Amino acid sequence: MEHLSIMGIGTAVPAYCLDQEDAVRRMKQALKDRPEDAKWMHRIFTHCGVNTRYTCEPNLLERADLCRYVPTTQDTNIPTTDERMSIYQKESVGLALEAAQKALEDSGNHPSDITHLITVSCTGLFLPGLDAELSWHLDLRSDVQRIPLTFMGCAAGLTALRVSEQIVRSNPNATVLVVTVELCSLHIQPSFEKEQLFTAAFFGDGASACVVGTADLANKGMLTIHKAQEVIIPNTSTKMKWTVGNYGFQLQLSPEIPRIIAKEVPDVFRLFWEDESLPDLWAIHPGGRGIIDSLQASFDLTDAQTESSRSILHRYGNMSSATILFVLADIRQRLLDNAEGDKDGIALAFGPGITAELIRFSYHP
Repeated sequence: MEHLSIMGIGTAVPAYCLDQEDAVRRMKQALKDRPEDAKWMHRIFTHCGVNTRYTCEPNLLERADLCRYVPTTQDTNIPTTDERMSIYQKESVGLALEAAQKALEDSGNHPSDITHLITVSCTGLFLPGLDAELSWHLDLRSDVQRIPLTFMGCAAGLTALRVSEQIVRSNPNATVLVVTVELCSLHIQPSFEKEQLFTAAFFGDGASACVVGTADLANKGMLTIHKAQEVIIPNTSTKMKWTVGNYGFQLQLSPEIPRIIAKEVPDVFRLFWEDESLPDLWAIHPGGRGIIDSLQASFDLTDAQTESSRSILHRYGNMSSATILFVLADIRQRLLDNAEGDKDGIALAFGPGITAELIRFSYHP
């Protein structure tokens, strides 16, 4: 019997690794004359739950006085938005292509099988866009239906899965390739303000992809999708914002976000889930350690149930929309390694709005 499923997942990160301890040392160098700011920076960088991240920009690995993203002097040649978008256009395609090829291989599908292509990114724009570039590089069929989701934030990875579910539900012969790519590190701001230090501390670059369609449960490690929903939490539009500035995109994250999620999401979840018992599997988008902590406390989850989300945050940071597929891939691999049986799961991600995306899925060995 065939079910609507995530048939394959692929992930990719750039070659350059940002070690958090090394980043702290270099930031201390930049802040050697500003001890109070250095103290605050150290606290943020060491308590955000990140150990390593990846970046497409090698200049971010230079010492502070050579890094163009750190304003050590008034004449620092800070990269403009135009420069950052040029890097994005150059680097995003190859990274997205790598993730897409891995997802196709994992699913057992050929590029000619793909009827719909959904591309997701909020960290860069260009035309012809990522969707067109991937169509050409992957040699997708000329009539593939392209759906770009742009500038939607961290929740958009699940938005793409929700749209995929709708497409396949209405046309069981459809096969959807979802590709997300985020180069968050390109938007590090030339500022030592607390809010900008916070976003600089835990965002990283990465790409992820998956193939959604109808599949036989005899396939290994299948994740079936049962339903999906988007909910906008009222009166939260100012809590998470992106704006375009002269030096990339400026992200504003309110410290109230974990508290809002802890207060509002349980009711949203109950209306969506409907069952008495909670799911076994929790794929929580690691938008920060506080978000994972708040949901773990709200639902009385075990450390094992949040382990994948914390592990991805620890190893890769927050890669915006690309992150949730890293979490789902990690959960699937752990279940395969431990020869686990059937389990129910929930995937949750949050973006500007504040928007909550929820997907109910099941794992089948």
